[in-house]
Amino acid sequence: MAQFQYKARRRDGQTVTGVLEVADRSAALMQIERLGLFPVAVESPKGGAAAAAAAAGAKPSASSGSWTEFLPPNIRHFFERQRKPKLQELATFTNQLANLLKSGMPLTVALNSMTHLETKGISSDVSRQLKQEVTEGKGLSEAMAKQPVVFSSLYVNMVKAGEQSGALVEVLRRMGDHYERFAEVEAKFKSAMIYPMFVCGVGVAISIFFMTVMLPSFMTLFKGMNIQLPLMTQILIGLNDFIKRWGLWILGLIIAIGIIFNRFRATEKGKRTIDRWRMTAPIFGKVMRLHLYAQFSRTLSTLLQNGVPVLTALEITEQIISNSIVREAIARARQEVTDGKTLAQPLARSKIFPQLMVDLIKIGEDTGDVPGSLANLADTYESELTIAMRVMTNMIEPVIICIMALGVGFLLVSILSALFAMTSQISARGM
Repeated sequence: MAQFQYKARRRDGQTVTGVLEVADRSAALMQIERLGLFPVAVESPKGGAAAAAAAAGAKPSASSGSWTEFLPPNIRHFFERQRKPKLQELATFTNQLANLLKSGMPLTVALNSMTHLETKGISSDVSRQLKQEVTEGKGLSEAMAKQPVVFSSLYVNMVKAGEQSGALVEVLRRMGDHYERFAEVEAKFKSAMIYPMFVCGVGVAISIFFMTVMLPSFMTLFKGMNIQLPLMTQILIGLNDFIKRWGLWILGLIIAIGIIFNRFRATEKGKRTIDRWRMTAPIFGKVMRLHLYAQFSRTLSTLLQNGVPVLTALEITEQIISNSIVREAIARARQEVTDGKTLAQPLARSKIFPQLMVDLIKIGEDTGDVPGSLANLADTYESELTIAMRVMTNMIEPVIICIMALGVGFLLVSILSALFAMTSQISARGM
């Protein structure tokens, strides 16, 4: 058993101190919470926090005991730094925390348990740091705000609203559902593009193999026979000679165009031009628009449902939307709402959002249920998005297959026609 000196707050805000004799620091925290106190600091009189960690059997650092501790500090930091988690990973983390809190665990105990739960993409150090901040008296949202790589402004403001309203568990559950929905949409979009990209990749690989390996062998054979080659074969050989002669120049031109394009895209004008093209492009444009409408509706609905003020909710939604055209429209709407206008009017004037969205938001404003109207809109656009992605895939697949079939067919016909010509000439000579 070890002694721990603690400093805690009562519910009325009064600070109390004392000493506990328990097995480790986690047990001390649990004992303090059983007393109805809010722990502020817990340390061992014999050696401060370090001695408390040693008594608890804790490691001095997150990397201690792992293979990365043998690396130089700058390299170890590269392997251990927290990356931005995927949507599904964040949803899993949120649902785990919500389940622990719903079971009746105090927040610090729940965060301590989260350090032992494996959440792919989110290091246990994240939960450990959150627990440390909360133990020192900070709010959960304040602690999360210090880790912007993991928790976005949307997440932090939602948690803050949950803390203020006393419905943190419900807010976390809604957040988990929110991220799961977007993860599902993202997964559907990626899966819709897998097959077309696979077919395109196979076709390109076959063409490169044919042009670099098989064609030179056939050319040697044709030159040895001294025959008149068909037109398609001559075109293929000419194309091969052109690529050999100018291939590096063409590659350099492509790289130069790519660099110029990236610099143009980095400018404000370039980003707006590309974002507008994405929204108006045939086939793909409809998918992009539906995705943006669904993201706007779902995010704003989730924020408003959890008590976030409308201006703050619009500001957070504006930061989350990646398309600059839609983001500018939201910014203008937020400015007009600040001046006292309703939300539906500036959205209608932007000419960016569809009339259905404007009408339903207006109905929500008239009935006092804007979050409900936005949630219905999000459901509608997510359903339409699923159908649109399926239609896009069904249209793209045959187009790509036809293009690949024409390319590979041209290569085969060019070689086979030359072989037939060679066979005919040999037969004629034999006769």
